[in-house]
Amino acid sequence: MIMKGQKINDRYQIIKTIGEGGMANVYLAYDTILDRNVAVKVLRGDLATDEKFVRRFQREALSASSLSHPNIVEVYDVGEDNGQYYIVMEYIEGKHLKQLLKKRGNLTITEVIDIMLQITDGIAVAHDSYIIHRDIKPQNIMILENGLVKITDFGIAMAMNAAQLTQTNSVMGSVHYLPPEQASGSGATLQSDIYSMGILMYELLCGHLPYRGDNAVEIALKHLKEPLPSIREYLPNLPQSVENVILKATAKNPKNRYADAREMHEDLKTVMDDSRVDEPRYVYPYPEDGLDEAEVTKNLKVKEEKPKSKEEKEEEVIAKQITKDDLKKQNKLLIILGSIFAGLVVITTTIVLVLPIITGGKEVTVPDVAGLSVKKAIKELQSAGFKIADEQKETTSDDVAKGKVVKTNPAGGTKKIKGKEVVLYVSTGSNQITIEDYTGQNYIEVKAKLEVQNIYVAIEKKDVENAQDISDTDIIGQSVEAGKKLKPKETITLYIPNITTKYPDFSRGYTVEAVQNWCNTYGITLNVEYIETTDYAPGTVYYQSKTVGYTVSSGSSLNIKVAQAPEEAPEIDEDQQDADDTNVCETTGLC
Repeated sequence: MIMKGQKINDRYQIIKTIGEGGMANVYLAYDTILDRNVAVKVLRGDLATDEKFVRRFQREALSASSLSHPNIVEVYDVGEDNGQYYIVMEYIEGKHLKQLLKKRGNLTITEVIDIMLQITDGIAVAHDSYIIHRDIKPQNIMILENGLVKITDFGIAMAMNAAQLTQTNSVMGSVHYLPPEQASGSGATLQSDIYSMGILMYELLCGHLPYRGDNAVEIALKHLKEPLPSIREYLPNLPQSVENVILKATAKNPKNRYADAREMHEDLKTVMDDSRVDEPRYVYPYPEDGLDEAEVTKNLKVKEEKPKSKEEKEEEVIAKQITKDDLKKQNKLLIILGSIFAGLVVITTTIVLVLPIITGGKEVTVPDVAGLSVKKAIKELQSAGFKIADEQKETTSDDVAKGKVVKTNPAGGTKKIKGKEVVLYVSTGSNQITIEDYTGQNYIEVKAKLEVQNIYVAIEKKDVENAQDISDTDIIGQSVEAGKKLKPKETITLYIPNITTKYPDFSRGYTVEAVQNWCNTYGITLNVEYIETTDYAPGTVYYQSKTVGYTVSSGSSLNIKVAQAPEEAPEIDEDQQDADDTNVCETTGLC
């Protein structure tokens, strides 16, 4: 056990233990060079001397370090320090889905679809590189406060073409999420991850697993033999389209499943569309027959381990059982295969070393034609005595112009016998995307165009006051300048307006008609009161009930007071006034 304060490789200072597993312990550490917290996974001391486990641990690092995706935990560094094999990874501050399920019971449909879209997007990148996770379960899926999902622990991930590292061909992963083909001792495929994701999706929606039993073998047999319990019996309001995703992912026959994570991801993107809500239940096109129970029982046993944590007590691991007879058969097979291999080595050596001598073949250096036009490359290679393959291959290149040769196979500079066929790899140009100035364009259209080119697009709102000339779908800015280039899977942020309208000062030149037009624009009811006064010029708006700068709310009302000139007194005719006064005197006799 590594102690607090201890440094690994004189760089990563241990802060505390954050996890213990069957193969490695995980520590929170401080990177003293880059000034950041990291997670350091260290191979357990009792396994560091075991070549098999060391190789498996190194394979984890190699697999994980080749993956780059927002939903996959990033690997920073790999190394060995005084016999301690370690991997330095991105430190994630969040909860894993098992903890979330314990707290919440189960998640909503929209939450589950969002989580599964992120998981399938991340696993799709691994599948594109023919890397299988092999241990998809809630404990290996972290979720941050902002909802971002991170897939962790590619500890048993394996490149499909890599050789098996154990003689027992151990079946790894938790039995509750184990695909039938792995439970029966067969190798994992891309579709094995699909099955595990289907079981995970079922658990997130229901809050419990579809198959339970007293031991690992019993659970594994249920995965092989029993139909998936109906999720719609538990969740009657669940759209059939959502259940269809789970049914297709958890098919016992891999032929009935999605081909890979990307296909499942694309299906999830439209699962809540109105056109799919009432789609028919998925029917398996191929038979779902599993293996015989006796065969499964023979190949499975429970792998007992001392529990390391409360969560690990709930996990069970199963492995293929190798009997003495199996080992004898295996040894006999190895002898036969070894003999065949030795024969092939002799034949290959004869072809490579002896045949050129017999036939008089001469080795010459393959010209390096990178950067040349196809015509010039062919001429140079033929002059050196090589044949050109009829079919040329295309490849992207950021350095070599479109139509020029990027490389050859065999590679330039290597020595080969004259007359050998050479394949040309021709550039299709850079796969980088040149960013344009998207200002003023509709962000929905731009987002779709960029995502088709495999660019990640984030949308952020920025407050904009009294914007009458732009709509809330117009792009007002972008994080990457026009003319810059992005590689596939890189991110650009598009900024759209969060339009907030404020009340202006209507006393500054607004007529009643102008105020009325303004109110009509923003759905405001206007009440006008005309006041006789000589303090303001007639027609001046001198009072408004909403303070200048107050945020406009559609449907509210505004009261204004408008200055109006007082009515003028009638002009007096003095002669007429005198006559009127005389009449009054004569009539009343009071004068």
